[in-house]
Amino acid sequence: MSDSFRAYRIHDRDGDISAGFETLTLADLHEGEVVIGAEYSSVNFKDALAATGKGKILRTSPCNGGIDVAGTVESSQDDRFSPGQKVLVTGCGLGEAHDGGYAEKVRVPADWIVPVPEGMNARQAMAIGTAGFTAALAIHRMEHNGQAPDQGKVLVTGATGGVGSFAINMLAGLGYEVSALTGKASEADYLKELGASEVLLRDETDFGKRPMEKSQWAGAVDNVGGEALTWLTRTVSWWGNIASIGNAASPKLETTVFPFILRGINLLGINSMATPMPLRHQVWDRIGSDLKPSKLDLITSQEVAFDELPPVFEQMIEGKIRGRTVVRIA
Repeated sequence: MSDSFRAYRIHDRDGDISAGFETLTLADLHEGEVVIGAEYSSVNFKDALAATGKGKILRTSPCNGGIDVAGTVESSQDDRFSPGQKVLVTGCGLGEAHDGGYAEKVRVPADWIVPVPEGMNARQAMAIGTAGFTAALAIHRMEHNGQAPDQGKVLVTGATGGVGSFAINMLAGLGYEVSALTGKASEADYLKELGASEVLLRDETDFGKRPMEKSQWAGAVDNVGGEALTWLTRTVSWWGNIASIGNAASPKLETTVFPFILRGINLLGINSMATPMPLRHQVWDRIGSDLKPSKLDLITSQEVAFDELPPVFEQMIEGKIRGRTVVRIA
């Protein structure tokens, strides 16, 4: 059997980004104790930024793209994993500082690996991927900080994206009343099917200007940053939690200390890439149980073959993709 395999490899030559399919061998990959035969990956916004050069994502070059991968262990120098075992890796520097999931073979440190939850296959694991893990991590952290369904509505911004879609579905599954904020009026039915009780349109929402506005939300999951996150700090109620995940609109946050010292709100930063492994395992265990998405097929908007991957990056950058895109590697 040939040792060669295909990978989607990204090069950064003094800021000039180029990417394409290449034939590699294991000797070309970064070090690790476990070799995974990749079956599925996914496309995240960070993947699109890395592959197009529209964001400073790569920390090493060249590097195989893809921050997610799921497949079967082919070989392992670590006793925790055995050939034939179904495993996944999300984040941990994959596709940024370490050769990632857009390859038929992936070699990673054993400490990055999570067994695919019982009752889930590799495709389902990648339909969830970093987006679903990030949403689950946000909810997990909010609940550990006192969030509960009986406190009132939770708002999800950037609602039609992968993280937003999962957050709505997972929160609804736990019994929360969920509101969705989106710029896409055409997606209202989709958001309600996921579990949102109401859909707010960004262009019709008054974000206010005062340091504190009337409290409206018991908590929030924010994917966009900027004006929306500023508004949330003004409108989340007493002791509420805001999980800050993304900056699709802007990285800026222009607020005051008043919501924090007068209402006691909490702003929780969510970093899914560098999540400590004990917490990572806890969250994936919950994804396989009480946070298991009930609308995974609805959230998974498309599946593409490995050869069909490149055009997806521009589609994602342009906001033309709803929910999740799964990449069939094997």
